[in-house]
Amino acid sequence: YLNQYQLLPQKRTSEFFGDVFGRSVGEGTLNNFVSDCATALGEFGQELKAGIGDSKVVHFDETKAMSGYWVHVASTGNMTYYAVHPNRGHKAMDEIGILPTFQGSAVHDGLVAYKKYPCRHVLCNAHHQRELVAVKEDENVEWAAQMLDFLHDVKKSVDEAKEKDNDCLESKEIKNFEERYEKIVKTGFEAYPPEPISAVPIKKRGRKKQSKGKNLLDRFKKNREQILAFMYDFKIPYDNNQAERDLRMIKLKIKISGTFRSKNGILNFCRIRSFISTMRKQGQRILQSLSNVFAGKSIAVQFT
Repeated sequence: YLNQYQLLPQKRTSEFFGDVFGRSVGEGTLNNFVSDCATALGEFGQELKAGIGDSKVVHFDETKAMSGYWVHVASTGNMTYYAVHPNRGHKAMDEIGILPTFQGSAVHDGLVAYKKYPCRHVLCNAHHQRELVAVKEDENVEWAAQMLDFLHDVKKSVDEAKEKDNDCLESKEIKNFEERYEKIVKTGFEAYPPEPISAVPIKKRGRKKQSKGKNLLDRFKKNREQILAFMYDFKIPYDNNQAERDLRMIKLKIKISGTFRSKNGILNFCRIRSFISTMRKQGQRILQSLSNVFAGKSIAVQFT
């Protein structure tokens, strides 16, 4: 509870036992407790993964956790599954096993590896906002400011409709937003005119690198449905904050205690943290839930 949930470092956890109970617990013993807990969870991880795989909307993200390993997260508002893999891309996603058969909507930040999978893709607009702000400041292009205002207006309309218990925007409003979107994209391309063809042949050196603004604009042109998915379907979120919040615990663990020392350490942490995060989302008491795991009692969890 102290080490895996409250993220208290092992040394301070040992000191806690010494101060409270008059007898400290060695770090080796604490490691054994953690390993025992991860083992006692049994098939929980597989059942959790199956439940997430059957969900309609799932958030995906990944972060570097230690030298040679990435932590991947697949989560909903009710469940969290962490996995550890040496790779970040589709090799890891294939072996983790959720995305290859997933038929719902995958919310992510646009990492190319996700495009391999035939599910519905939803792009995180919080990422787009940050990128648009940077392009606006660095390149001083009008379209970036217009797109920021546009995303704000669409989100506001969707939020207001939800407050009125509506399940969609009116078709006329959707059409107006679509036309406004296309107009902004058109304005954007006017800011990046093609270079004039030189009369003197120039030795080719490969494709010229585009500006970040042009790359972002190309993404907006190509992925309108994925960017505006939250407008068409109110079950779709505006951003990928769910996955980012869930990964924050991994980053916080590293910040407090330093990087993981071994593969087993990070594997055990992710198994236990998947359980803790899921229990917390479902309103369960964490200390009691962990006690039930050690006692071999049934776990009151919903895999939906």
